[in-house]
Amino acid sequence: MQKTGRGSALLATTLASFLTAFMGSALNIALPMIGKEFSMDAIALGWIATAYTLAVAIFLVPFGRAADIHGRRRVFLYGLIAYTVLTALSGFASSGPLLIGMRVLQGIGAAGMFATSSAILSSAYPPGERGRVLGINVASVYIGLSAGPFIGGALTQNFGWRSIFILGALLGIVAAVAVFWLKTEWATARGEAFDWVGSAIYGLSIAGLMFGLSRLPAVAGGVLLAAGVAGLAGFVAWENRSMAPILNLGLFRGNRAFTFSSLAALINYLATTAVAFLLSLYLQYIQGLSPQSAGLILMAQPLLQAICSPLAGRLSDRMESRIVASAGMALTALGLVMLIFLGANTSLLYVIGALLLLGIGFGFFSSPNMNAIMGAADKRAYGVASALAATMRTLGQMLGLGSTLLIFSVVIGPVAITAEHYGAFLTSTHIAFSLSAVLCLLGIFASLARGNTRKTIPI
Repeated sequence: MQKTGRGSALLATTLASFLTAFMGSALNIALPMIGKEFSMDAIALGWIATAYTLAVAIFLVPFGRAADIHGRRRVFLYGLIAYTVLTALSGFASSGPLLIGMRVLQGIGAAGMFATSSAILSSAYPPGERGRVLGINVASVYIGLSAGPFIGGALTQNFGWRSIFILGALLGIVAAVAVFWLKTEWATARGEAFDWVGSAIYGLSIAGLMFGLSRLPAVAGGVLLAAGVAGLAGFVAWENRSMAPILNLGLFRGNRAFTFSSLAALINYLATTAVAFLLSLYLQYIQGLSPQSAGLILMAQPLLQAICSPLAGRLSDRMESRIVASAGMALTALGLVMLIFLGANTSLLYVIGALLLLGIGFGFFSSPNMNAIMGAADKRAYGVASALAATMRTLGQMLGLGSTLLIFSVVIGPVAITAEHYGAFLTSTHIAFSLSAVLCLLGIFASLARGNTRKTIPI
């Protein structure tokens, strides 16, 4: 491919990655105002983020397979268009349930982008440059996460939360124009069949897991959770017999680097996803900050991630990925431990310090880990490998948010977060961050267990 083709691939995927990250972090800041307008309790507010993540998780793997068959650029473009349209429509939602429904459809569009962006970059760039461009792409995510709280807070405070969706739609149009500059298409499994049955089993199983987790400790929650686990077991059995599976389980067999890199990603995202959600509520409810001020503080973590990710990605081109990623996981665990001790009188400098540590840790984990995942996959399976990597991220996010909703349900209950419930809210955050820290400590061992992933490029 010509350099210009590579540049277009990087520009298109980077703009889209920035957009989705920006929207997610900006909405976290707007949640208290949305809850006030629609009279939504803490659990319902959690579903604004969770519904989107659930939709992404359900459609990622099928879209990854569809991209290998029909073209990665095509699936990416269709996903971006759908995401942009639904973002615009979300700005006109007239009720909480309608907004949550829009977020589900928005998540379906996002899945088309998430399933293909790493595959497009891995297809366009040779192995010796992959870590660098993946680092740039990851950095764009963190720049979006950095800009989201500040810009989202300013928009929410001055123009209302709906203005976030309007800006997001405009950014989506810009990203779509960039995709049209990308003329190269990759369809390494063109002509092969698509497994509709496997896709249905997978989607229903993921939905069962999430709805079951959110309804615990009720009996219905346990039944749904068990059904989801059983469905995933049935999905694995079906895929092993399918002539054209949507998920190539052979990627895991005898591929230690791919398996443990994927597991490390799952654990890392599971442990860290709820941080921005919980701290947005903490800073505005407990510390009494405005949306704009809370956004400024929450910028600390993704800003460090944006700075560290390209460096870490380039470093993983030169040395063993597992060393870089495991060090990042350890720093992330330390940052989570600090957040366990948040209280009503905690210094804001302490909160910022914890966020900075999390930013450095996550920055040094994410791009080296993605480099290890894509480097362990065959070129023909880049679409599925990219979708699997995104699925690990999204499943981690979904389970992390689901666990937080479960903690809210047990400790706070279906009530609005008012002054009389601040104590229960702080207890919930302590439990959530404690579980996250333990998970991240376990994730260090998963990261180290992947084995030697050293590149052949000389230092």
